[in-house]
Amino acid sequence: MTDPSLASAPLDGPGALPQSEAALLAEARRRSRRSFIGLGLAGLAGIGGWRWLVSQPTDQGIPYPLRNALDANSRLSHAYFKHLRLAPEFARSRAKMPRVNGRVGLAGDVDSATWRMRVQAYGSGKTQEFSLADIQALPKVEMTTELKCIEGWSIVVHWAGARLSDFLARYPLATRSGLPADPLSPPADLAPYVGMRTPDELYYVGIDMASALHPQTLLCYEMNGEPLTAAHGAPLRLVTPLKYGIKHLKRIGTIAFADTRPKDYWAELGYDWDAGH
Repeated sequence: MTDPSLASAPLDGPGALPQSEAALLAEARRRSRRSFIGLGLAGLAGIGGWRWLVSQPTDQGIPYPLRNALDANSRLSHAYFKHLRLAPEFARSRAKMPRVNGRVGLAGDVDSATWRMRVQAYGSGKTQEFSLADIQALPKVEMTTELKCIEGWSIVVHWAGARLSDFLARYPLATRSGLPADPLSPPADLAPYVGMRTPDELYYVGIDMASALHPQTLLCYEMNGEPLTAAHGAPLRLVTPLKYGIKHLKRIGTIAFADTRPKDYWAELGYDWDAGH
């Protein structure tokens, strides 16, 4: 690094800098000026780009260029999804307790003995209620997968519960005809979308039916070998490891089927509706 004192040294006469050092100092000064100008122009371009972005028409509350980018991500995620593509599974010994991330829809206590999940039949609008014991009577599935947060962190968790596909096979509420929702040979009248809400309806998610019937999508009642805690969605939550945690609705209150995309809490705040990875 050049000695700063050289900046004031004469270029000829007694104490003059060698020609090579003088040339290096001149080049350093030239590059510093150029970098300063470049950074200034980049900053001005950034400010101009931001002003242009926020001046654009909005779509679902955010400027349409950002919405287009999110929709492109959603289409890519949806195209990549396959029923037989599974999220990686890990040794159970790697499972840890995830942080409590988000409490919307979890106010107050819920008694697991009296809790009921209300499911609205597709087409008829009739509602059927299910207890935790009804869910636990279905085949129990355990898996150790990675919970990925949209914020960028992830953690390995051991989950246990019933496949949503097994629930909809046992209780054929997702078709107008009452046929079971077979994921490998879906009935023609199978609802294309599923919406879920917390009992207070403050938190809600929507997922496509293919994701709902994925073999790793669980109605989960245990985490790391223990019943769910209230903060993690007791008595029953959704786990769908091919999607980010914002889709893993805690404390399921109602399930309904729809012909169009159901409302989704985070999609309304600017995230892409699919939220797959």
